[in-house]
Amino acid sequence: MTDKTTALVTGANKGIGYEVAAGLAAHGMTVLLGSRDRTRGEQAAARLRARGADVRPIVLDVTDPATIEAAAASLTRLDVLVNNAGISGPVDRPPSATDARTMRQVLETNVIGVLMVTNALLPLLRRSPAPRIVNVSSGVGSLSHHTDPAHYMSALPASATYPPSKSALNSLTVQYAKELRKDGILVNAAAPGACATDFTKDLPFPITRTAADGAAVVIHLATLAQDGPTGGFFDDAGTVPW
Repeated sequence: MTDKTTALVTGANKGIGYEVAAGLAAHGMTVLLGSRDRTRGEQAAARLRARGADVRPIVLDVTDPATIEAAAASLTRLDVLVNNAGISGPVDRPPSATDARTMRQVLETNVIGVLMVTNALLPLLRRSPAPRIVNVSSGVGSLSHHTDPAHYMSALPASATYPPSKSALNSLTVQYAKELRKDGILVNAAAPGACATDFTKDLPFPITRTAADGAAVVIHLATLAQDGPTGGFFDDAGTVPW
């Protein structure tokens, strides 16, 4: 498909994923912009191409094995995988009021989807000279934050969906890093921080960080040197405690 370094970003038609796609293209990569909706993906890719970026839309629903298999079959090269697609689930529902179906839906996208996409694309990544996997997590996935009385997250309402899904994603990141270290594949989790996107529009406090601000740590981890870290959890300030 291309002789250039190639990246695939899931959930990239808007928000942080879109800015990650823009940033990786600015690094000279061919970027595959993954989107569940074909039209929205094509429109987002067209906006970036108008800025001179080498960005191509690809239909990819991380909960749909058929679209994952089709995407993998369409590629001949992949160097960077950014697992960005995610959903929040109900943010105002405590664990005691959360039904199993709701929790399964969040885990299906935020954890199992990452597993399916990563496994489908690993054969291509293993052939890359400098493969990188970045799982877009969140600071709310830090158990340390939630159990530290001095940290503001300890006072957030309890939730059984988004925070546990990101904690599980962090654990999955570590396990992939352990397995793939021998193949030279660096696997890390990124905490972009709260950014002013559709994802956070219903939060009860103002957010000043932009999606581009949040994308910066993801882009950094996607472009690590060969001797960079693997199996870590990072934000703009450095290592995030598990």
